[in-house]
Amino acid sequence: MKLPAVVSTVLFLFFAFPISPLLAADLNSDREALLEFISSVPHARKLNWNSSSPICSSWVGVTCDVSSNRVISVRLPGVGLYGPIPENTFGKLDGLRVLSLRSNYLNGTLPSDVPSIPSLRYLFLQHNNFSGTVPTSFSPQLKVLDISSNSFTGGIPDLELPSLKLLNVSHNNFTGSIPSSLRKFPDSSFLGNSLLCGEPLKECSNESQQQPVTVPHSETVRPKKKIQAGTIIALSIAGSVVIVLLGLVICICCIKKKDGKSVILKSKATNGGNVTSKDFGSGVQEPEKNKLFFFDGCSYNFDLEDLLRASAE
Repeated sequence: MKLPAVVSTVLFLFFAFPISPLLAADLNSDREALLEFISSVPHARKLNWNSSSPICSSWVGVTCDVSSNRVISVRLPGVGLYGPIPENTFGKLDGLRVLSLRSNYLNGTLPSDVPSIPSLRYLFLQHNNFSGTVPTSFSPQLKVLDISSNSFTGGIPDLELPSLKLLNVSHNNFTGSIPSSLRKFPDSSFLGNSLLCGEPLKECSNESQQQPVTVPHSETVRPKKKIQAGTIIALSIAGSVVIVLLGLVICICCIKKKDGKSVILKSKATNGGNVTSKDFGSGVQEPEKNKLFFFDGCSYNFDLEDLLRASAE
């Protein structure tokens, strides 16, 4: 049985009119959330975000879905955003699928309501200065997560995300072991975290995790002290004086030695009048020859024959 045309029209108007204000209210809530964000975060480029302009056609970096009349994408790479992300801003965008805030100057901790947006699929936060730990709750629809080149610390949460196809957490300050659910990704996803271990990186060891790396005491490099110019001059003068004194002592010793030898020679000459072979010989004594003695006061006269006979005997 077909309903009358009037009844069909009434039913259509009954269900249609309440839905339109609801869709408008959702888009207005997205507008208010984005305005709250941009009013709290300084930025270098003009984004033309204001309440008087249409959000889906004139706002820079904002994309809407016509069917759902919701904001589904916010792309603001390299626009000079500076400071932390306020809570309850992006987290209110229930229909958001893509959020790209890469290559800015955002800092502080990452609000937990950002990665946990139910419809979020792509999250790009690389090349900022985020710090602190990473939230543990992420959208189950997430396909790409890039938080590289930041200052995140602590351990990497064990993300049970079956739809995740690309992960990059490199060049942060993560520590500890890589969760088993993320070990399927290549080592390039984790590089630049010196205290991170486990597959696909190096194996973890309790000793290396507990004890910090220390430099041995014997290998510590001590700064060299510079010797002043005055000290160098004083040392040079002292060395010269010592050398001169040593030279004088040696000269005096040589002079005294020569004087001693000359005194000995003079004493020998005065004592004997003649220098015998014992004084200058090689030590071999000559045999003592027969000598002829003459006695004073003897009246005996010797002639040549007596002398020759005495020498023969």
